Amino acid sequence: MEKQYVIFKLNEEEYGVEISHVQEITEHKTVTSVPNTPSFIEGIINLRGNIVPIVSIKKRFNLPQEKAGADHRVIIINLGSKQVGFVVDDASQVLTMDESQIENAPELITGIDRDYIIGIGKVSEKIIILLDLEKILTEKEKKEIDKMED
Repeated sequence: MEKQYVIFKLNEEEYGVEISHVQEITEHKTVTSVPNTPSFIEGIINLRGNIVPIVSIKKRFNLPQEKAGADHRVIIINLGSKQVGFVVDDASQVLTMDESQIENAPELITGIDRDYIIGIGKVSEKIIILLDLEKILTEKEKKEIDKMED
Protein backbone atom coordinates (compact mmCIF):
# COMPACT_ATOMS: atom_id res chain seq x y z
CA MET A 1 0.00 0.00 0.00
CA GLU A 2 1.30 3.45 -0.89
CA LYS A 3 1.24 6.49 1.36
CA GLN A 4 2.19 10.07 0.71
CA TYR A 5 4.62 11.92 2.95
CA VAL A 6 5.49 15.59 3.26
CA ILE A 7 9.30 15.69 3.24
CA PHE A 8 11.01 18.34 5.34
CA LYS A 9 14.51 19.17 6.46
CA LEU A 10 16.05 19.79 9.86
CA ASN A 11 19.64 20.87 9.27
CA GLU A 12 20.80 18.49 6.53
CA GLU A 13 18.62 15.52 7.48
CA GLU A 14 15.36 14.68 5.72
CA TYR A 15 12.23 13.70 7.60
CA GLY A 16 8.76 12.77 6.49
CA VAL A 17 5.29 13.01 7.95
CA GLU A 18 2.20 11.35 6.55
CA ILE A 19 0.33 13.89 4.44
CA SER A 20 -3.02 12.93 5.99
CA HIS A 21 -1.76 14.34 9.33
CA VAL A 22 -0.79 17.70 7.80
CA GLN A 23 -3.43 20.39 7.71
CA GLU A 24 -1.26 22.91 5.87
CA ILE A 25 2.25 24.23 5.38
CA THR A 26 2.79 27.94 5.78
CA GLU A 27 5.70 30.36 5.67
CA HIS A 28 7.43 31.07 8.94
CA LYS A 29 5.92 34.25 10.37
CA THR A 30 6.88 36.43 13.28
CA VAL A 31 6.20 34.44 16.42
CA THR A 32 4.91 36.12 19.58
CA SER A 33 6.71 34.82 22.66
CA VAL A 34 4.62 33.62 25.56
CA PRO A 35 6.14 33.67 29.06
CA ASN A 36 6.38 30.51 31.18
CA THR A 37 6.00 28.03 28.33
CA PRO A 38 8.14 24.94 27.75
CA SER A 39 11.51 25.78 26.16
CA PHE A 40 10.66 24.08 22.85
CA ILE A 41 7.62 26.34 22.34
CA GLU A 42 8.72 29.29 20.22
CA GLY A 43 5.48 31.13 20.89
CA ILE A 44 2.23 31.66 19.03
CA ILE A 45 1.08 32.94 15.65
CA ASN A 46 -2.25 34.22 14.41
CA LEU A 47 -3.28 31.98 11.53
CA ARG A 48 -6.43 33.40 9.95
CA GLY A 49 -7.89 34.25 13.35
CA ASN A 50 -6.73 31.08 15.11
CA ILE A 51 -4.01 31.28 17.76
CA VAL A 52 -1.54 28.49 16.94
CA PRO A 53 1.29 27.43 19.30
CA ILE A 54 4.58 26.98 17.43
CA VAL A 55 6.91 24.12 18.40
CA SER A 56 10.59 24.07 17.51
CA ILE A 57 11.31 20.49 16.50
CA LYS A 58 15.02 21.29 16.66
CA LYS A 59 14.77 22.33 20.30
CA ARG A 60 12.61 19.28 21.02
CA PHE A 61 15.25 17.02 19.41
CA ASN A 62 18.21 18.94 20.91
CA LEU A 63 19.53 19.80 17.43
CA PRO A 64 21.65 22.87 16.60
CA GLN A 65 19.50 25.85 15.65
CA GLU A 66 19.84 29.05 13.70
CA LYS A 67 17.48 31.99 13.37
CA ALA A 68 14.48 31.19 11.16
CA GLY A 69 15.00 32.40 7.60
CA ALA A 70 12.97 32.83 4.43
CA ASP A 71 13.11 29.10 3.60
CA HIS A 72 11.74 28.01 6.96
CA ARG A 73 8.22 26.62 6.98
CA VAL A 74 5.63 25.76 9.60
CA ILE A 75 3.82 22.45 9.30
CA ILE A 76 0.36 22.80 10.86
CA ILE A 77 -1.31 19.69 12.27
CA ASN A 78 -4.44 19.11 14.33
CA LEU A 79 -3.59 17.92 17.82
CA GLY A 80 -6.94 16.91 19.21
CA SER A 81 -9.13 20.00 18.84
CA LYS A 82 -6.16 22.39 18.55
CA GLN A 83 -3.88 23.38 15.73
CA VAL A 84 -0.15 23.19 16.45
CA GLY A 85 2.67 24.35 14.18
CA PHE A 86 6.10 22.75 13.89
CA VAL A 87 8.99 24.84 12.54
CA VAL A 88 11.15 23.09 9.92
CA ASP A 89 14.03 24.32 7.77
CA ASP A 90 12.29 23.53 4.51
CA ALA A 91 9.24 21.54 3.38
CA SER A 92 9.70 21.15 -0.31
CA GLN A 93 8.10 18.01 -1.62
CA VAL A 94 5.54 15.28 -1.27
CA LEU A 95 6.83 11.77 -1.81
CA THR A 96 4.84 8.60 -2.37
CA MET A 97 6.34 5.55 -0.70
CA ASP A 98 5.27 1.95 -0.81
CA GLU A 99 5.35 -0.17 2.36
CA SER A 100 8.29 -2.08 0.84
CA GLN A 101 10.37 1.13 0.99
CA ILE A 102 9.76 1.57 4.71
CA GLU A 103 11.57 -0.33 7.44
CA ASN A 104 10.95 -0.33 11.14
CA ALA A 105 13.28 2.02 12.97
CA PRO A 106 16.24 0.18 14.54
CA GLU A 107 15.97 -0.49 18.29
CA LEU A 108 18.89 1.86 18.82
CA ILE A 109 16.87 4.94 17.85
CA THR A 110 13.50 3.84 19.16
CA GLY A 111 12.78 3.09 22.77
CA ILE A 112 10.47 4.44 25.44
CA ASP A 113 10.39 8.08 24.37
CA ARG A 114 10.87 7.58 20.66
CA ASP A 115 7.48 6.25 19.57
CA TYR A 116 7.16 9.29 17.30
CA ILE A 117 9.63 7.62 14.89
CA ILE A 118 7.36 5.40 12.84
CA GLY A 119 9.92 4.08 10.38
CA ILE A 120 12.79 4.68 8.01
CA GLY A 121 11.97 5.37 4.38
CA LYS A 122 14.45 4.44 1.66
CA VAL A 123 14.17 6.25 -1.64
CA SER A 124 17.04 5.77 -4.09
CA GLU A 125 20.12 6.46 -1.97
CA LYS A 126 18.25 8.68 0.50
CA ILE A 127 17.15 7.78 4.00
CA ILE A 128 14.11 9.61 5.34
CA ILE A 129 13.16 9.38 9.01
CA LEU A 130 9.37 9.09 9.20
CA LEU A 131 7.76 10.85 12.14
CA ASP A 132 4.36 11.03 13.76
CA LEU A 133 4.20 14.71 14.77
CA GLU A 134 1.23 13.98 17.02
CA LYS A 135 3.48 11.81 19.21
CA ILE A 136 6.46 14.19 19.43
CA LEU A 137 4.86 15.87 22.43
CA THR A 138 4.24 13.97 25.66
CA GLU A 139 0.78 13.98 27.22
CA LYS A 140 2.06 16.44 29.83
CA GLU A 141 3.38 18.76 27.09
CA LYS A 142 0.09 18.56 25.20
CA LYS A 143 -1.72 19.63 28.38
CA GLU A 144 0.68 22.59 28.73
CA ILE A 145 -0.15 23.65 25.15
CA ASP A 146 -3.87 23.27 25.94
CA LYS A 147 -3.44 25.65 28.87
CA MET A 148 -1.79 28.31 26.65
CA GLU A 149 -5.15 29.40 25.26
CA ASP A 150 -7.14 29.36 28.50
